[in-house]
This record gives sequence, C-alpha cells and structure tokens, in this order.
Amino acid sequence: MALRPLHDNWTLTAVSGPIPADIALDTTAATVPGCVHTDLRAAGLIAAPFDGDNESAQQWIGSTVWRYETEFDWHDDGSDRHDLVADGLDTVATIEVNGRIIAETQNQHRGYRFDLGADLRDGVNTLAITFAAPVDEAESRSAEHGPRPHVNHHPYNALRKAAFNFGWDWGIDFATSGIWRPIGLDSWSGVRIAAVRPLVDLARREGGVDGVLEAHIDLEWSAVSTGEPVLVTVGVGGASVSEQVTQGTTEVVVRVEVPDVRPWWPIGHGDQPLYPVEVALDRAGEAADRWASRVGFRTVRVDTAPDAEGAPFTLIVNDEIVQVRGANWIPDHAFVTEIDADRYRRRVRDAVEANMNLLRVWGGGIYESDDFYAACDEEGLLVWQDFLFACAAYAEEDWLADEIEAEARQAIVRLSPHPSLVIWNGNNENIWGHEDWGWKEPLDGRTWGLGYYLSLLPSLVAELDPTRFYSPASPYSFDEEIHPNDESHGTMHIWDVWNTLDYSEYRRHRPRFASEFGFQGPPAWTTLVDAVHDEPLDPYGAQMLVHQKAADGNLKLERGMTGHLPEPRSIEEWHWATQLNQAAAVRFGIEHFRSLSPRNTGVIVWQLNDSWPVVSWAAVDFEERRKPLWFALRDVYEPRLATFQPRESGLALVVLNDTDDAWQGEVTLQRTTFDGRVLAQSVTAQSIAARGEATIVLDPELTEYADAAGEIVTARLDGFATAVHNPVELVAQRLDPDVLDVDVLPAAGEPGVTLVQVTARAYVRDITLLVDRYSADATVDRGLVTLLAGESAVFRVRSAGGGEPESLRDPAVLQHGNALLRGRTAAQ
Repeated sequence: MALRPLHDNWTLTAVSGPIPADIALDTTAATVPGCVHTDLRAAGLIAAPFDGDNESAQQWIGSTVWRYETEFDWHDDGSDRHDLVADGLDTVATIEVNGRIIAETQNQHRGYRFDLGADLRDGVNTLAITFAAPVDEAESRSAEHGPRPHVNHHPYNALRKAAFNFGWDWGIDFATSGIWRPIGLDSWSGVRIAAVRPLVDLARREGGVDGVLEAHIDLEWSAVSTGEPVLVTVGVGGASVSEQVTQGTTEVVVRVEVPDVRPWWPIGHGDQPLYPVEVALDRAGEAADRWASRVGFRTVRVDTAPDAEGAPFTLIVNDEIVQVRGANWIPDHAFVTEIDADRYRRRVRDAVEANMNLLRVWGGGIYESDDFYAACDEEGLLVWQDFLFACAAYAEEDWLADEIEAEARQAIVRLSPHPSLVIWNGNNENIWGHEDWGWKEPLDGRTWGLGYYLSLLPSLVAELDPTRFYSPASPYSFDEEIHPNDESHGTMHIWDVWNTLDYSEYRRHRPRFASEFGFQGPPAWTTLVDAVHDEPLDPYGAQMLVHQKAADGNLKLERGMTGHLPEPRSIEEWHWATQLNQAAAVRFGIEHFRSLSPRNTGVIVWQLNDSWPVVSWAAVDFEERRKPLWFALRDVYEPRLATFQPRESGLALVVLNDTDDAWQGEVTLQRTTFDGRVLAQSVTAQSIAARGEATIVLDPELTEYADAAGEIVTARLDGFATAVHNPVELVAQRLDPDVLDVDVLPAAGEPGVTLVQVTARAYVRDITLLVDRYSADATVDRGLVTLLAGESAVFRVRSAGGGEPESLRDPAVLQHGNALLRGRTAAQ
C-alpha cells in the first residue's frame, strides 16, 4: 500500500476568459500544490500581485477558466484499487484521466478520493483538471438559486470557497484557482484505514490520573478482498489493545487506557506532553495499513449556564478555568499555498511570545494545514475553530447543504487528534447579521443558515467528536430570546468603537467574553513603502487607498486619534501616530475588559496577522514585522497585570494574578510630576490569590491634581510592570519631546546585535524603535516602553544585513509619544 504523489510536470493553460491582449499566455509550467496567480508570477506573465494597484489589473484571473495537466507513468502492481486522492481542489473542478471525465467537484474545503478502476492504462497516463472561473461561478450560482445577503461585493456565500478570497475589509480581492493541497495515486489491496478519530479523556483516581483513548477507526474494503479477519491494534503511551474484525466491518472502536498519564495543559497552566498514537491493520500476519498521529490527554468544557449576571462563556480545561487572552487568526497569505510549516510556526511564536493562550480561526478563511494545529499542540496554544461561514446568509437546500455536511465531517475527523483544538464554532456573525443587518426583508422567509448552526453542525460534533465544545455562533447569547450580541450573555463582538465611537467608549461595554474587537493601524514603514509608491506618499494616495480596504478607513483613523494625539503634519507622523493610536486603543480596551474579571472570562483581539501588505487591525504585518500593537498586546496580556480603572468610588488599581502562585507584597502608589517629584504617596500590603484579582481604591490625595497636564499616578508592585495613569490625554500633556539620552553600542560577543540604551530625564511615553527603517531585516526585543524620570531601558536590535548603528538615534527610527509634540504648543 503506497500513496504516490502526483506533483511533477504540471502545466497550466487558460481555457477562456477576459485575458488581456498584452499578456502572451500560452501553456506554462505549474507548481502543485499551488495556484494560478503564483504560477503566472513565476512565469513572469504578471507583475507582483500585491504591488501598487496590481489588484485591479489582475482581476481577469478570477474570471478565467484554467486547466492543469500532467502525465505520469503507471504500471499495474497487482493492487486491488488505484485511487486518485485530491486533498484540496480550488474550487469547481472537472477531473479527467486519459480524456475521460471521472469526477466533478465543487468544494475547496474538502478532499476527494476516486477509484480510477479501468481508467488507468499501462505506461503514460494523462491527468487534467479544469477549474471554472471562481468569480463567474459564484455569480451564476447566486443568480440560479437566488441571491442572499452578504458583505463585500462578490456572492461568496454561493460557493464553498474561502470567503476572504473574494476580498475583505483587510483582504485583497484575488479569487484563486488551483490544486491547493497534495494530490496523488493510492494503490491498495484488501482493506485500508479510511479515517481515525482518537478521542481522549482523563480518568481521575486517588493518587493519580489515567488517560483514556477511544480510537474510532473507519475501514474501507476492496471489492475483491478475501475473507481473512483483520487485527486492528491501537498503541499509545506504552499501552496497546487489539481487536479482531471480520471482512466488511466498516467501523471499530478500540479503547486504550494509559496509566499515570501526564495531562496536556494550555500554556500558563502546565506542560504539553504529546503521546504518539499508532493504528495498525494486520492481515494473515502481514501489515495491511498504518496510521500515526499524536494526542494530548485533556478534558474541555465551556460553562454557559445562566447566572445572576446573565450567562458566562467560561472555558475550562482539565477542570481548571482558563482566562482567555487571544487573537483572531486569518489566513496568513492571500495565496494559502505559500504558507509552509515554518511560517505557521513563526506566527504561532508571535502569539505565544505576546502572552496569548488562544487563537480563533475565523470562519471566512480555511481549515488550516495540520502544521498549524501541530504547532499549537506543542506550544499549548488553544484553538477555537470556526466552521467556514462568515457575514452572510447561506442556503440550506441540498445543492449547498450536501457539500457543507461533507466538508464538516472531514474537518471534524481530520482535526480530532489535536489537543489544542477546544472549541468548534458554527459561524462568524451570521445570527447577529440576520438580526441586525437588514437581511430579513430580502430573504423573505428563505433559508439563511440557521439550520446549520442549530442542528446540522452540533449534531455532527456530537456524533464525531463530543469531546469538544460547540458554540452555534460568535457572537452568541446561548438564549434564543436574548439578542445574539448581548454583553451579559455568552460571546460579544464590539465594533461600534472602531466604526463610530472614540476608543474610550470601550468602557461602556461589560462583555462576559469579547471574541472580536480591534482598531486599525498601518503596517511597518518598509512593508508599506515596498508595496505603495504614491508620489508623494499620502494616506489618500491612489495606491495607499488600494491597501486600505475598510470603508472610510482613513477617516476612522483620523477620528480615532482626535482628542488623544495631535494631528499629524507629515506622512511620517501619520504613520507613527496611527500605529501608536492603534496600540493605545487596543491596550485601553483589553485593560478594561480584563479588569472586569471574574465577570469577563476572555478577550480575543481582532487580529493577529495579515494576508497581504495592508492597513489593518493586525499586530504582525504581512512581511512578519511586529507592529507597535504587538508590543502592547504582550504587555497587556501579561498573566500578572496592574491597571488603573475608574470605579464608582473613584480611581482604582485593579490587580490581576492569572498564575498558579498567590502573590503578596507592597503596593506603592504615587502622584508625581513629570520630573519625578513625589506629590502624594501611599504604601499598602496586599495579597492576591492564585488566578485571582484585587481592587484597590486610591486615596483622594492621589488624584487631587494641582496640574493635570504635568502629573501622573503610578503603581509599583514586585513582579508586575509599573502601571501609569495619565489624568489627561497625550495631546494635552506638557511632555518634553527631547527627553532622552541615548547610547548605541555593539553587544559584546553577539555579532549582528546592537544595544540601544535610553535614559529618561523626565517622563516619556511609549518609546519604540521602528527598526525596519534602520535595516529591512532588523528586529527588536521590546517596544512601547514608558519610562519615568531617571529610568533607563535597553533595546536589543538584531540585524544580519546591518545598518549604520548611529542611525538608530534618528528620530525616524527612535520614536516615542512625546515626539509628536515637538514644535507644538500644548493641545495643538
């Protein structure tokens, strides 16, 4: 039994479509797995897709029919079956072998297997796959079955294809075609393992805990299989159990108990031991098939039971509450075949190093590669997985429902080994959209997807993987009588702040669990100017607006800064100010949400990553550069956080201790001038339980400002970052813009590392090195560092390419909030 990849010698041909006259498009080489856009770029037939306004120039690609073709040698090895296995076809495809159509497919989100039977011939064989034009296909299916509401301009909801592929408010409109996952020929005899669901549990006993693995194994038999029984053996953690099955048995369940197992924990709660699992089929003393993966033994549940304040959304792993600190995940590249295992691991490290413990895979993307989930398994990074429905109404008739059930079954089974996966979620915003976005009138009683979210999908999860929690939607109130985006029930999305309100209005909301909210900012300077070439560079330049997809996005950026930061006077100031304001807005919101603990049990910011160079909500831009927002997230997601918050009795310090260790010590509160003179002080002893919180209301003298524009309040606790309260916004503060003493020196014994030491002569806010302006490959270990008078900080800058070290002093590189006031009068 062997799976032979068919990834070589493919060609690509345009069959029909609006091909530009100036493109000499004939048959060209194709990469499999891959997509049309990357093949055309590799052949030099199109310009860099993400550059400038090439998006509009390359729209024809999504309206063109494409044909992939290859030849392969085949000789009968005596196997009973020879199956064509296609793990991913994007999207509406006609498959031909030796000129005969063997199948037609219509779903990017599932794999296929076809018995080629007599279609193969000895010697050279031809395999061809023709892909319908995805934009035209979506439009025609929408027209045929009746249009249903959706966001953006293409009816992506009529086709089982990644929604973001048709453009989003952060995403380029490039509808791809291609063989996007592996394809090959599987020759086998007798019986094969069709699927395995290794479902885990923990059995607690006095003195320890045992692991329980229930392996649900699906078998497929060839038509000419002989009658010998098959021995099915499951091994895990040094234990193994065998079951004998007779010919024709299609499912067998094998239970294995692993004594004294080490449970798998989310990061911050324990270790992440992974146990190899092997399923073996043996027939007549010979190996018939093998399957291998890894599992982590853990339990998952989510508490949504009504309480005195509404209904919580509390994630519980191994009977321990997990306060979620996470981010939403979108596909990490507009051309998803460009995402390899290393890129996945780098993004997962971005999340882990920002003190996150969960990523939510958003429903407008894809079921990611196993490389993604494996990286999360190893890091202890929890995964919330949306089923692939987003911001639209979906037909529930058979033409779409049959595909949806098939894809959901495959996804649930494929992802079942991964301990990081803890939540299946029915959709993104569709129940909310039906309620509030004006869908009911155009739908006029037609189906819109509710049956999927409340019936089909929960029944499939219950059937195939009851070890995970299922939520019908995000947001969702878990009560059909309650508005789906109610802050006191379940999960909540908060978008009024970005769209219409100042970010201080985050405090109007008291969500039990905030599963989406965010604020925009541009990518790193180099990422931006490598893709945008307006002369002069301007927020409203033609190419800049191509790379700003949000409706009125720049106006919202301007409104969002008003009252917080001075109006930018140059494109460089605009870039720094909007990046800084993005970080400030999200930091403000998260500090507020976390301060609501234990009412609030989770925060998932929109979004971790980008799919192309764009002004967006991301913390890490497309070129993998960490924006100032990333450093804000790392700080605000620290397990131990002290934050000043208004309370009915006055300004309070809320202290959160999301660790396994209790904390006790002194809390030193001071009101000082910017030059460090202490105006008022209090020192109190405090203790905080493990996974607990405390609120300390400040004495009145600490907030009786004689000069609010020149004073701050600080809190110091051993093991916590210093908390600072600014009585007025930066724009109204009398901050010294030239406040730093700077030393630049090489790091001894560390080639490529330069140290930048800054010392503050007075209070300075959010010191950040925009190191890509020093060297395109440079990284820095910290950002948004606030210093009090007399304090110092050292930044470690790493660059293989190297720049001129003294340029790290340049104000274009060494930025801080105070610098925005240079040359201005107060509140200018």
